[in-house]
Amino acid sequence: MLNLYNTQIESLSIHKVGNKSRNENIFLSSKPFLLDDEMTPLLKEFFFKSFRLKEESYYQFSNEVDVEFNQLYTIVSEIFSNPDSAHINSKKIASHLFEQSQHPHIKSGEVYVTYLENISLDNEKVNAVGIFKSEIKQDFIQFEENANDLEIILQQGINLGKLDKGCLIFDVNKEEGYKILSVDSNRYDTKYWLEHFLGVNTLADENFYTKKYLKLCQDFAKDVVFPAEDKKEEVMFMNRAVNHFAKNDRFEETAFLNDVVENPTLIPEFKHYKVERGPKYKLEDVSEFPIANKAVSTARKTIKNTINLDTNIQIKMDFINPESAERFVEKGWDEEKQMYYYLVYFNKEQKN
Repeated sequence: MLNLYNTQIESLSIHKVGNKSRNENIFLSSKPFLLDDEMTPLLKEFFFKSFRLKEESYYQFSNEVDVEFNQLYTIVSEIFSNPDSAHINSKKIASHLFEQSQHPHIKSGEVYVTYLENISLDNEKVNAVGIFKSEIKQDFIQFEENANDLEIILQQGINLGKLDKGCLIFDVNKEEGYKILSVDSNRYDTKYWLEHFLGVNTLADENFYTKKYLKLCQDFAKDVVFPAEDKKEEVMFMNRAVNHFAKNDRFEETAFLNDVVENPTLIPEFKHYKVERGPKYKLEDVSEFPIANKAVSTARKTIKNTINLDTNIQIKMDFINPESAERFVEKGWDEEKQMYYYLVYFNKEQKN
């Protein structure tokens, strides 16, 4: 879990990177930017807001040969070893970004390189290097008193409410390529920031495995449970799956299948489905892992709990009280009408 409330910006360097393919230049500041009490909280909110709202999906530096050949990994390691070198190395970071800015769609913008202290990550105090980029400029107007009139001056600037791109590189797990969070609000070229500039891979941690396994379950419910059973059972399967993750701290596949799969004939189907689809989710050799509660909560919000019928009627299942669907909803076949039906039992209708 990440907490940035007490984070201190120990140094800030600001440069400007153009698009190399359009013959735009790079501008490197000669010295760090001096923060004051007025600017500091504004920039902290600008830099950190997107990370507070984002689900914590982590990355790590990578390279085909060895992580030490990753250029940004080497630069960041120098900063962590000697924080006083942050500004000198910020120029190397901006220059590296400039070299990757060759696609015609990539926008020029300001690059902010920060050395951060007092971050709470998984209940431990850590330091980090923050790299942020502002790209989109917005029009705004200023007013100026001129004799007896008020003049309008049209200017352009950045919106402090929205960060275009950014990453936080935490000084943990150095040998594995550090632990990194990234945001990208303008996904016009997804390879530019993550692959070409950062050079990262997804970090296979508990959050990653929790998300991927629940996605595997969701696809299995749609591809196998629904055709074999019905829509109600598809919804209830996912309900049981999410609830199993929610009430356990650690995932163990055998216990999961015994708890979630009510039809025993579907257990070998699930195992076969996982073997077949495992590489897609990077779960082929994974059968136990710690469960990330935040990933479970996020997944619960995305899973549909509604049965849509071709008669323009919807039946919404309650994930909080799943036993109601089991006890009070029955599916049947009407010979006279030659149609399926759902029979719903209740005592009284409730007010909205």
